[in-house]
Amino acid sequence: MLITAMSFSQDQNETKKDTTNQKVHKLDEVIVTGKLNTDPVLTIVSNNYEKDIVQPKNVADLFNNINGFSVIKRGNYAIDPSFRASQYEQLNIQYDGGTKAMHACPNRMDPITTHIIPEEISKIEIIKGPYTVRYGATFGGIVNLVTQKPDYEDYGIHGKVSGGYESNGSSLVNLAQLQYIQEKYDIVANAGYRDFGNYEDGNGTEIPSSFKSTDYGIKLGYNFTEDQRLQAHWRQSFGRDVLHAALPMDTDFDNSSILSLDYKLDNIGNVLKSFTAKGYYSYVDHLMTNNNRPSFMMMEASSAVDATTIGGKLELNWKPLEKLNIFSGLDAMHVARDGGRTRIIKIMNGNMLATPITFNDKVWQDSYITDLGIFTEAKYSINPKTIITAGLRYDNVTSDIQDPEADFEALYDLKRRTEHNVSGTISIKKRVTNNFTLETAYGRGVRSANMIERFINHFTVGQDPYEYVGNPNLKAEVNNQFEIGFKGKQPLKNGFNSFKYETSFYYSFFENYIVGAIDPTLTRKFNPTSDPTNVKVFKNINEAYKTGFEAMAEIDFLDDYYFKTEFAYVYAKNKDLAESLPLTPPFNTKLVLGFQKEKFWGNAQYNIVSKQDNISRSFGETETHGYQTLDIRFGVKPVKNITLGVAVINALDEAYNNHLNFSFTNQADFGRTPITEPGRNFSAFLQYVF
Repeated sequence: MLITAMSFSQDQNETKKDTTNQKVHKLDEVIVTGKLNTDPVLTIVSNNYEKDIVQPKNVADLFNNINGFSVIKRGNYAIDPSFRASQYEQLNIQYDGGTKAMHACPNRMDPITTHIIPEEISKIEIIKGPYTVRYGATFGGIVNLVTQKPDYEDYGIHGKVSGGYESNGSSLVNLAQLQYIQEKYDIVANAGYRDFGNYEDGNGTEIPSSFKSTDYGIKLGYNFTEDQRLQAHWRQSFGRDVLHAALPMDTDFDNSSILSLDYKLDNIGNVLKSFTAKGYYSYVDHLMTNNNRPSFMMMEASSAVDATTIGGKLELNWKPLEKLNIFSGLDAMHVARDGGRTRIIKIMNGNMLATPITFNDKVWQDSYITDLGIFTEAKYSINPKTIITAGLRYDNVTSDIQDPEADFEALYDLKRRTEHNVSGTISIKKRVTNNFTLETAYGRGVRSANMIERFINHFTVGQDPYEYVGNPNLKAEVNNQFEIGFKGKQPLKNGFNSFKYETSFYYSFFENYIVGAIDPTLTRKFNPTSDPTNVKVFKNINEAYKTGFEAMAEIDFLDDYYFKTEFAYVYAKNKDLAESLPLTPPFNTKLVLGFQKEKFWGNAQYNIVSKQDNISRSFGETETHGYQTLDIRFGVKPVKNITLGVAVINALDEAYNNHLNFSFTNQADFGRTPITEPGRNFSAFLQYVF
């Protein structure tokens, strides 16, 4: 997309302040701080997206160029990130160090990544596995989306206005941001609008994928003292007329509200160093219908559902010894969902009904899950270059279903259930030299079943056409993950500046892994004569594992030029069914040649994705072919305050689909095949700062 931006400030003579002694007030919004003695092991920090403007449709698109990540796509809006074949609640995805907003739709039309616009994200932090216990129950890794913070460089008013356009879909993007900064307080406000049309794939076929969204947010901060800060963040997002190519219905509206409060008291004493507190609330109101689908002629369906997420965290940082740094605390998250579906049957057994029949189906059956956690994590400095970290966590998970459907109640002895989960980690980080760091870790991550896996009742929520039935008696998944990684930088000569490298190797064996399996004793509830006639019920399997690696190498040469290559591979196995675990991405490679000068920059990225024949047939997966795409980006600053740029995404106009894409569903002109990706897409941007 094209991005146009302008920034402005008040009269410099009135508001300019000497920044050399200016205090920067910090909250625990970030996980990775760049310090050896506090950072978790095996982390990734993505690029600053304001620097080299990209073309994101939503936040999930920002993951496309992070090594080890793929995306699960149902259209242009309902996109979920996947990391090392972990997805959904297997990834602990949050904003600003802990804020969460859980989806309302059982088909995940509204994942957490849709409730914030990508222009607000300053960076993405990833912990590659369950290697910390401080940020909630974690199974496959932590993703922290860090929003932009007040700019303390100058006091006074600052602002930015942006607008954009993409050729493939004739899509428009706009953003306005204002911030007012004073020593005691600061205010940041933003508003954005996005209007994306249907895109064309590489064969020129139009894919139903349009959507509109309007967002705004206000962040208020108050500094009681240099060491004490309170911050409030309120934001709302309004999705409208969202077409989902690979889901049976479309979104009429998706409204979300998120409120978070953060407090920090720093430099308390010699032993007790700091106290932090966070609280958050989110509410998602979602309506989906089939008004524009072929099935509307036979059955009119609408589903109004909602989700409420409430949580918080209290944490103390204390140092009883000079070399021992301890973080102790407790956290909580409560997720409640409700809502139903109304079906108006117009045709039954091939005959038009004189009077349509109305049915009401319970979707979430008024269910909730509450997780109360307590944790302690200690970091011990063996020497200035070696840190050992150990953490232990206990989660008390309570779940209940308060308005069950009669047929679901007949399947199970439904009652309030409590689970006791224990997780932990131990790791070592050693800076062998100033240019080489070695990290190794073991983590035991535990994830209790989510609400779909527990309580969904005869709904199509998978990649296949099966109806799925939940199981409230599922055991919690356990991920025992081992990993070793290293990274370094080597100076070079003769026109070559440096050689950078980074790699990680990991192995996970799972206990009680949750999958949907065909139950021959149950038949489908809706359209009982349609295939498949049986349903899938979620269950635990005994033996499963995954292993893989990521690697990166980069050569910087002639001062401003670089060549970088990245590889990511994961192999997963469901030993019970002698097949892969579902949603396992294929081997992929990125080759990037670029330059970065003060006045202009550019790069060409060649993406090579292998075929995937290691599939989960029980999940409805099919083999996918390999493909190659080319993306080209170029930007220039002709004068101090102006930046111009152009980009071509999928420059070769390749027709392809990603292995993790869901299949077309309930579409007039498409069979049940995986949805295809956009073809060639031109974009440009203009940025003006003063």
